[in-house]
Parts: sequence; C-alpha cells; structure tokens
Amino acid sequence: MATASVDKQSVDPLPGPPSIPHLSKDFIWGVSTSSFQIEGATQEDGRGLSIWDSYGRTGQVRNNDTGDIACDHYHRYKEDVALMRTLGIQAYRFSVAWPRVLPNGTGAVNEAGLAFYDRLIDELLASDIEPWLCLYHWDLPQALEDRGGWMNRESVAWFTDYATLIGKRYGRRVKRFATFNEPAIFSLFSRSFGTRDRSADDKLNRWIHHVNLAHGAAVDALRAQAPGALIGCIHNYQPIIPSSASEADVKAAALVDAYWNQAYPDPQYLGEYPQAIRAGIEPHMQPGDLARIHRPLDWFGLNHYSPVYINSDPSALIGMGWGPKPAEIPRTPIDWTIEPDAFRDTLLTVSKRYGLPVYVTENGYGRGDDEKPDEIGAVADPGRVDFLRSYISALDAAVAAGADVRGYFVWSLLDNFEWDSGYSVRFGLTYIDYKTQRRIPKSSFKWYADVIRLARGLTPAA
Repeated sequence: MATASVDKQSVDPLPGPPSIPHLSKDFIWGVSTSSFQIEGATQEDGRGLSIWDSYGRTGQVRNNDTGDIACDHYHRYKEDVALMRTLGIQAYRFSVAWPRVLPNGTGAVNEAGLAFYDRLIDELLASDIEPWLCLYHWDLPQALEDRGGWMNRESVAWFTDYATLIGKRYGRRVKRFATFNEPAIFSLFSRSFGTRDRSADDKLNRWIHHVNLAHGAAVDALRAQAPGALIGCIHNYQPIIPSSASEADVKAAALVDAYWNQAYPDPQYLGEYPQAIRAGIEPHMQPGDLARIHRPLDWFGLNHYSPVYINSDPSALIGMGWGPKPAEIPRTPIDWTIEPDAFRDTLLTVSKRYGLPVYVTENGYGRGDDEKPDEIGAVADPGRVDFLRSYISALDAAVAAGADVRGYFVWSLLDNFEWDSGYSVRFGLTYIDYKTQRRIPKSSFKWYADVIRLARGLTPAA
C-alpha cells in the first residue's frame, strides 16, 4: 500500500528529463509567482492594505506568519530575474498588487507602486523573458472590502478602472494578460468573510456573477488599452471525484464540479452558466450580463495539482465534504494525491471543451518546512523532480492525444507565503532562507533548466 511521499534529502543522481517528443520547439517554458506571496514591502512606498494583510494580522495563518516581508522580492527582483535567466525560461507569470498601485482600490494612483512594475517588466525584457501579467491574485484592497468587496456589483466598475490603468501603463511592453487567478478558489474559500464555510447560498452566487462581470469588463478595458495583447483567465480545474458510488456522493461531486470547474470558464468562454447553478445565479443577472461576460479570449490558463475527492457531508464546503482519498494513490508530503493521468485527462477536457490554446500556468509539488539545506548548503528535492517529470510526461501524452497545450509554468520560482499555511509549505524551485533572504537553487532548479535546454535543442548546462 502506498503512503505519503517523504522526499528525503538525497545525493542520488536525479532522473533524466521526461520524454516529450510531441512538444514543439516553440513550446513556452516558465515559472509563476504572485504579488502577495513574494513581494513583501507591504507598508512601503504608499502601498495600501489588502485583505490578506488584514487576515494575516488576525493570527489565523499558521505560526502567525504574515506577508510583511515574504521573499522581499520588492527589493530583490533583480536577483530573482537573474535566477530566471539562469533557469532559461521564456516567460514569467506574475501578478500586480492592486493595493500597491491604487492604495484605496479606486481614485488616487500610487506612482511609486506603478514604477516598481515598470522596473520589473524592463528587467524581464532585458533578460529576454516575456512578462505574463495577471491582474488579480487574491489581494483585494481592504478599502474595497470595506465597501462590500465582490459582493457589491460596483466591484465591476472598480476592477474596470484598475484594468484600464494597468493596460495603459504596461500594454506597450506586456503582450499577455490574465484577468483573474483561480476565481473559483477565492470565492469558494474566500477569506473576506473570515470563515471557511462559504455554503452554496445567495452570497456565493452573487459573488460569482460579479467576478465574471468584472472579468468581461476587464477584457474590454485591456483590449482598448493594449491592442494586440493576448488575453485569458486562469482557472484551477481539477477532476471532482465522488468518494463512493452512493447516489448522495455522486450528486455532491457533480455540484462541486459545477461550482469549482465550470462556474467561471463556462460563462467566460462558452457564454452560459452550468445548468446545475443557473437558478442560483439568475436573481443577480441583469439583461445583457452574459454578453458582457462572454468576451473574446485568446487562451485558457490551467492551474492543476490533483483531483478532489468529495462526499455528501452536509456540514462542509457547499454542503459537501472532503472525502477520503484512495489509500493506494501516492501523495505529496502535504497529502495531495499524485495522479499524472488525471492531469493528462484534464488537459484533454479543457482543450476540447473551450477550444482555445491551453497554457498550464501552475503545476508543482509542495513539501513541508523540513526541506532544508544539507551540510554543504545544497537542497535536494528528488520528490519534486519525480513529480515534475511525471506531470510533464503526462502533458506530452495529452498533446499526443490531441490537446492543444502550448506552455507550462512551474509553481513556483521561489518558496513563498502559502496562504493559510504561511511559510510552513515550500513549493519553490529555489529555497528561501527567510531569516537571511538567501536564495539557494534546489536540485529541481537545475533539473528543470536542463529540461528546458533539451526541449529547445540546446545542450544542458555543465
């Protein structure tokens, strides 16, 4: 019987690169991060508070961690871009901190905040790395949360103004934009209400509809300010599997699938809400809303880690509960199942269902804070290498079977602030010593660099 992966430090040789004969030479290889998780400098240069600043100060994040310093990327971005250059990536997906550029969410613009992203984008372009800019990765300005946040239909106008500002400022240099990162996750697991249980009630349905409207309005704003830019949205799309064959569990999984996987991409890419949740959304719709949401898009962003197992526990998430995971399936050290075949199948599903090029904008392996440098200062992470190898091979298999997948971004370049887990979980290709902010590339960093070089027909680095 398989058990959770331990991922012990190891000096054994790393496995070779994955077999990827079906990926073209112009396939895009990258890494992803997000503003709140790495930037720090939360009280510098006029930045306003975000909802995650406020939540972190409630003491509910593990070890009372906050994002106040994080990876200090705000001051160390040149060092981090140098890491990307060494890695050999073609693209870097990052997010702008809305409260850094608009401290109150609307109104007065913070020039110092905008200038930071100018410097970052210029550094990326000088390093021949394409910037992929995501407007929103969960850090809503607290000032807007105080006005109702995404529950307020005025949030559509707030987000439109923000998108207009970003498109106007960076649209000549940035040619890839995403409106939102994982809208299903920040609605289903929202921290704005200070509670984990956001049952499938009127509030959730209203929230979903407003975020979808904001997405559509932002697409139009970006098109106006950045003609020729390629625009998409990033979705956390996972197979939702009932924990048993019982009618109750099957029904529960189907409803979670509608909320988790389809509530956002279906109206955005197909122009309609999934049947299972339409009745709940309709009270919040006004004439023309679906047309406002269903704006032309250029690509589909997929974040994928592992399937979700659901049972019919009535006391948990949207009337369902996290079901037991099959014991025979291997796990990461943070207890996420390792199922590359599910990744392959998901790529085929979203490619066929939405009919646009797919870019894997997040995929990675989390480990606990037992991941540390050894006596010579190296960080070995063979479990992460094995995971990435199997998932990249599954991606190639999906392409062979007909999926239109054109890029892959590892989560993440750096260990970082992992939301409720704080700094106790590490996903990075680069180890961060949070006391000194020293960056140490892990063994997976060199392995991924070799994969990229080989995929591009180059010789691996010595």
